[in-house]
Amino acid sequence: MVEYGSEVYHDYSMPVQIEKKGIATAKTISEAEREVKVIRETDVIVVGGGPGGIAAAVSAARSGAGTILIERYGHLGGMSTGGLVNIIPNLSDIYGEQLIGGFCQEVIDRLAARGAACFPEKRFWGKSEKEVVDTYLKANMMHFYIRKNKEGKYVVLYTAVIDPEVAKDEMNTLVLEAGAELLLHTWVTEPIMEGNTVKGVIVENKSGRQALLGKVVIDCTGDGDLLPGTGTETTDYMVPGSRIAQFGFVYWLANVDLKKYDDFVNSEPEKYEEVTLEIIDMGGWPYFCRGLLKQQEGVVWIHRLIGSLHQTDAEEMTYVDVKTRNQSVRTWELLRKYMPGFEKSFIMLTAPQLGTSGGRRIVGEYFLTAKDIDTDRPFDDTIAIFADNDRGEMSLRYPRTYIPYRSLIPKETEGLLVACRAFSADHEFSEFFNLIPHCMCFGQAAGTAAALAVKEGTGVRSVDFAALRSELLKQGAILL
Repeated sequence: MVEYGSEVYHDYSMPVQIEKKGIATAKTISEAEREVKVIRETDVIVVGGGPGGIAAAVSAARSGAGTILIERYGHLGGMSTGGLVNIIPNLSDIYGEQLIGGFCQEVIDRLAARGAACFPEKRFWGKSEKEVVDTYLKANMMHFYIRKNKEGKYVVLYTAVIDPEVAKDEMNTLVLEAGAELLLHTWVTEPIMEGNTVKGVIVENKSGRQALLGKVVIDCTGDGDLLPGTGTETTDYMVPGSRIAQFGFVYWLANVDLKKYDDFVNSEPEKYEEVTLEIIDMGGWPYFCRGLLKQQEGVVWIHRLIGSLHQTDAEEMTYVDVKTRNQSVRTWELLRKYMPGFEKSFIMLTAPQLGTSGGRRIVGEYFLTAKDIDTDRPFDDTIAIFADNDRGEMSLRYPRTYIPYRSLIPKETEGLLVACRAFSADHEFSEFFNLIPHCMCFGQAAGTAAALAVKEGTGVRSVDFAALRSELLKQGAILL
């Protein structure tokens, strides 16, 4: 089991056990053969409009490739918007050095210009300024913002919070400004294969069953939805009770009188503890994070985690969604009734999509493991450097973790890149490095590589890495 530092929440739930209602004995039907209309032929097809997919589509299009981005929902952003996981963490290491830039930084800058992102000023990164540290401790955001340095002092990380509704609009703008085409409300059902080469995808939407052909396909679905149909070797092992073996359900309460709440906590701590335990006993969850966006005073965020080893199982997803939605309303009712400050609150938002943390991953040209975290050595084909902040003493010793381009390339499958949490890594590596900013880095590298492959007339595994590195550096990626 992985080991976390003391500032990092790690009391995760064990997997739920549900009764499956599917047919127990094997039974199949035969589908009629049919012709499917090809609606697009392009250079690069990006499947999934989450953090990795947006980065891939924008990077490919800006690099000159004809690009289309396909997304099953009516908005972009994936977990960062639809999942209400609007915290973009670990952009700097404990020492205050920024390690993730490029496309991720561009998104934050564009949202900040619209008043839709907030983060500590650069002068505070890696510093123990008490007022700043206390701001994030009071917000119950230690997990995302606060770590201990070598002297044992609390210091601040560069972590950003974004407004998911403004982000949906800004991400549309980013994709369309880059010259990529956008196709929403469309579910990609399977890859089009020619031998071991991916040639395109089959989609379903209200227009029917359709096909798109491309020279490179990038799987940014998060769950590696295309992988079973490609024959690519995968693994889905997760340690029960770990971070990636969780569903997340997030909801926001608005119109909370936080001053009244704070006065109650500070003036009657014993009564506060009594009310908190009473709410838990009645099936509620009285713990929350304070919304940090300036225009959202009186908003609190509640993150519920439910253990799962089957995050693509529709029956389990249905069970978890129904259960957690019921619990969210129950929590609000109890807070409104018993907790001072919540009397006039209301549920502002519930995540329209479940948060998923782990699952299917490729076994790629390079398979990242725990030993790749405990090293100072970059790869010859490094396409990103991630801050290792969550492992306490080990993070102080090894603050940087390097990602090779080869971890995005599946073995023995051509024409495909994987730029999401389904990248090539074991459980322990994924436990720390499959978050939103990491996927943006994967996407930026994959989109740029795909465009280079199209331009050079070569396969994605044969892309000239020197040229890829040069392009990523031009785009602001931090590789040194």
